[in-house]
Amino acid sequence: MDVGSVGFIGLGVMGQPMALNLARAPETRLLVWNRTAERCEPLRAAGAEVAMSAEEVFRRTDTVFLMLADEAAVDTVLARGTPSFAARVAGRTVVHMGTTSAEYSRALQDDIRAAGGRYVEAPVSGSRVPAERGELVGMLAGDEDAVADVRALLAPMCRETFACGAVPGALLMKYSVNLFLITVVTGLAESFHFADRHGLDQGLLRAVLDAGPLASAVSRVKAPKLLDRDFSVQAAAADVLKNNRLIAEAARKAALASPLLDVCHALYDETVRRGHGGEDMVAVLHAIEARTAEMTTRTTPAATAERTL
Repeated sequence: MDVGSVGFIGLGVMGQPMALNLARAPETRLLVWNRTAERCEPLRAAGAEVAMSAEEVFRRTDTVFLMLADEAAVDTVLARGTPSFAARVAGRTVVHMGTTSAEYSRALQDDIRAAGGRYVEAPVSGSRVPAERGELVGMLAGDEDAVADVRALLAPMCRETFACGAVPGALLMKYSVNLFLITVVTGLAESFHFADRHGLDQGLLRAVLDAGPLASAVSRVKAPKLLDRDFSVQAAAADVLKNNRLIAEAARKAALASPLLDVCHALYDETVRRGHGGEDMVAVLHAIEARTAEMTTRTTPAATAERTL
């Protein structure tokens, strides 16, 4: 093991820019791996070393960041449920940065501890652009000593970090943040749709929003995308749907009402089913427009006449 070295596995939309910021930090010796090898090349150019396998990352580093899509991907990379699992995590700190269920994270911590490793939850708030700028907000949960060590490593990726107590406190905090984000962006998309169908200047709407009390980093990024119908991905609609589902499940388990989230859940499900899962979350606009089209069809004179026959 290269003591003091850092591993990073998962170089997707978020993971790649996060790892690039880590690679550019002069004090970091970074070793990366990704299932799709070409995603590693920008990291190699930035000075990181590229491993041949996930196993090599664990063998050669003492702290490993995982920015993976789902629970199955985490289990595969860790070789969880196989004899290789203990060898990979023993004596290492595993940092889970993805969004999974709280129950999964708690059970993963138990398994890693039992195998002689340390575990930190470290989900982040922000999308691709903040990730590129190193302006994410990190939430951490786990044992205090492990959290302190990981917190220092997050500096190149995060503008600010917050300790959230024991696992799964960081994931539950991320759920709370995402609930607000999902409902805000969906409302923003609906406001642009409303203005559009009333013949208003959507550029003027953007200017009014930017000048008013509702302006935020989110609105200033998402409003131009809605104005230009730019659905290039920053936070994919399919990922938002997954996060929405996780939050809704956590709400049900705690016997909590989540009426706004439930409406968004249905809209993002429609967005993904219509083939827009790989587009940015503002593609929820497609689902809203489709509902308007359905209403328009039901209220045309021809449709009204047909119902009266």
